Amino acid sequence: MLAQPAYDIALIVDQGQRGSQEDAVATRMFDAANAGYVVVADGMGGHAAGDVASDLVIGAWRDALDAELTGAAPSESSIADALPLAAMQANASIAAHCDEMGGNFKMGSTLLGVLLLGQRVYWISIGDSPLYLFRDGVLHQINEDHSMAPVIDAQVANGTLTDAEARGHPDRNQLTSVIMGAAIPKVDCPEEPLSLTASDVLILGSDGLQYLSDAEIQAIVKRNAHAWAQDIADALLLALHAKGDPDQDNASIGVVKLTRN
Repeated sequence: MLAQPAYDIALIVDQGQRGSQEDAVATRMFDAANAGYVVVADGMGGHAAGDVASDLVIGAWRDALDAELTGAAPSESSIADALPLAAMQANASIAAHCDEMGGNFKMGSTLLGVLLLGQRVYWISIGDSPLYLFRDGVLHQINEDHSMAPVIDAQVANGTLTDAEARGHPDRNQLTSVIMGAAIPKVDCPEEPLSLTASDVLILGSDGLQYLSDAEIQAIVKRNAHAWAQDIADALLLALHAKGDPDQDNASIGVVKLTRN
């Protein structure tokens, strides 16, 4: 009999140069279901708002996924359906909190979650938290960036803006989709799972990880591709620290590898 897949997972949260921590992360394994998850939420709204928003998103995710994965013989389809349910519950939680605060109180959060079922990976993404797949020596971002950054980069490609203008554009980090208690314009949640191999590496992050370029992340993962997930996460964080950017945002880093027992 073939050994069941096992997961090597590492999570790091770093405050960077910000005055507060608005990222939140969680992971949990379910041995009986041969399953697990990793989730990253990047809150916004300032201290005592962004951190609350990200915590509410993580709480909604746990409520939705834990209920399915600890149930009696859940079907794969019902477990996968829990991803958009988690987003809806998170949105409702944030709406309720904003109502309680009254006035024009606003806060929001991104959501990036992966569900691991054997070698299959289901995922959901709302916002600009990146999900990377490192495969055969090449790094690909597999989710869409729900911000103005892709629009601005397209203007570089057609010659409307220079590289320098694009990097410093004031609207670059403006989100086009986010969980904030209202309608969610864009949700990435493919119906077909990603098939993970033992040589693949999944990288989840908040946008603070992107103070490293994709090329830099690729080089770091390539050098450490056969190392433990924790070593890869540590190497990415060390590279962020080495940059010494005075504007370094909160950075969350999740690394997922598939191993065999």
